[in-house]
Amino acid sequence: MMDSSEAQASTQGEREDDTAPSTSNTSDQGEDGPKTKKATLKRKSSEPTNAKKKKQKKARVSRPAQLGYTVHQGEDMLLVISSTTSQYDGSAWMPQKKGSKKKKLTKQKLKANQIKKKKTVCAKPKPASNPVRKTEEDAALFVPQKATDHRWGESLPEEVLINIFQMVVVQDGAVPFLCRVGRVCRLWNAAASSPVLWRKVTVGFCWIAPGKNQLPKTEKKIKDTVNWLAQDRFSQLRDFSLYHWTKNVSHAVEVVSQFCPHLRSLTLSYCTGLTVSAFQSLGLHSRSLQSINLQYSEFQVEGLLEYLEHHGSQIKQIWFTHGLKNDRLLTAITRGYCPDLELLEVNTRLDSKDCELPVYIQALQMACPKLKTFRMLNVRPLHKTMRNGADSTPGFPLLEELCIATTSYSYMTDKDLWEILFGSPRLRVLDLRGCSRITPSGLATLPCLELECLFWGQYFSSHVGLSSPKKGLHMVTQKWSQSLQQLDIANQLFTEEDLEIAMSYLAQATETDTLRSLNLSGTRITPSALRSVVGQMTALSYLNLSSCRYLPRGVKRIYRGQEDIRQLLDKLE
Repeated sequence: MMDSSEAQASTQGEREDDTAPSTSNTSDQGEDGPKTKKATLKRKSSEPTNAKKKKQKKARVSRPAQLGYTVHQGEDMLLVISSTTSQYDGSAWMPQKKGSKKKKLTKQKLKANQIKKKKTVCAKPKPASNPVRKTEEDAALFVPQKATDHRWGESLPEEVLINIFQMVVVQDGAVPFLCRVGRVCRLWNAAASSPVLWRKVTVGFCWIAPGKNQLPKTEKKIKDTVNWLAQDRFSQLRDFSLYHWTKNVSHAVEVVSQFCPHLRSLTLSYCTGLTVSAFQSLGLHSRSLQSINLQYSEFQVEGLLEYLEHHGSQIKQIWFTHGLKNDRLLTAITRGYCPDLELLEVNTRLDSKDCELPVYIQALQMACPKLKTFRMLNVRPLHKTMRNGADSTPGFPLLEELCIATTSYSYMTDKDLWEILFGSPRLRVLDLRGCSRITPSGLATLPCLELECLFWGQYFSSHVGLSSPKKGLHMVTQKWSQSLQQLDIANQLFTEEDLEIAMSYLAQATETDTLRSLNLSGTRITPSALRSVVGQMTALSYLNLSSCRYLPRGVKRIYRGQEDIRQLLDKLE
């Protein structure tokens, strides 16, 4: 046989080297030996080109030694990947070879290729240089390990997560935020399950769009969810609210009252279907309930009246909407069902036609001596006097806010206002918007000396244009110039001289940082009168000058912020 170097030097040597194994293999086969050799030589002479291709293909099988890692370039970094890691086979980081196509191999070809690889693959030599070993050590730092690949949220302390969730709950509410983050992982589920985060819960439209019917399957899902929340999350619930629920309202109230012993406030707004059984459940279980808000909701009045008769002594706040049936609640309150009541609000819709509400003010003063907030929004109270007279009533000695605002005509007079506030020296907020019959002299006689907010604007009233010019605003500003923080006299037809005197009293106040909001929209304020108050009130941050007929065009707008108001002062000068 010839050497391998000589075989590579000449083509004849390649033929002899290729035929040598055939001669040696057939020498021991007896008579058939020479015949086989002749056939082999004949095949070689007829196809010399194919033999050369086979020899070259056989020489390519031997591969050079491979390193223990590969380097791939990504979008913004280099990845050093170990070749022993099987999880990177076929990775997206591997560049595809040009012209490579997947071919289906038969079992015989696949077996032949496997045998061929076993014969020709050489052992990988170990790298001898130290820099390669150092690179392998660095490569281990970039290989992601499942055991140490944690997200930042899984390593935070539970207390930190609770504080983060608390910020979101204050801004967006507990539902559905806590229900969603509880599905992230076990740690987040444990943090979201903290009872501290579930003290105030508000639930709006539930699973279905408003106005659509609930399927039995959906209704069961809603009830199961309410049961789960009440039993597993609401152990420290304080405030619970439902909005726009047309079904399952009684079920929700009953379940919450049974499993929430610390419930203090219940709000049902724009809800329907509240039955007597729900109020009975509140009476049996919710011994800490102090606030009931039923604005714009439909409920069985008999159930609430029965509840107030037996448990009204624990109620301190009530909201309800004016109506033919709901007005019976005000009658029950004047009879003494809620002796510790501190807040009472009766309102109605803006488009409601029936706005008249009979009120026995004297009976209410005797029944609720602790009342601090009394609101009658968009209703026209009709004062009913008692036979005993007003001398026997103490008034509202603790009253701090009185709101009788309306967008329509009001029957409120100075005498009616005096009967309400004759015993209220602590009054801080007085809202008389729409009360066109109230005069400055009637306000000046009130016993409250530290009024902070006076809202006396006329809005959407058809009688504003028919009113004659008023006088006496200076009596109001002189009385409360030291304490007023917000003043609203929009569309009040006071004369220019009276407005200038009134603004001068505000400017002469010793505390120049008291007044913060001033609404002069639609009034006859002049630039000189405005200049005196704007130049002195350093804390003024809201000023409404829209529709002021005696001011220049570029000035008639709303100003927000102290810097914006300072620019107005430059224009007035």
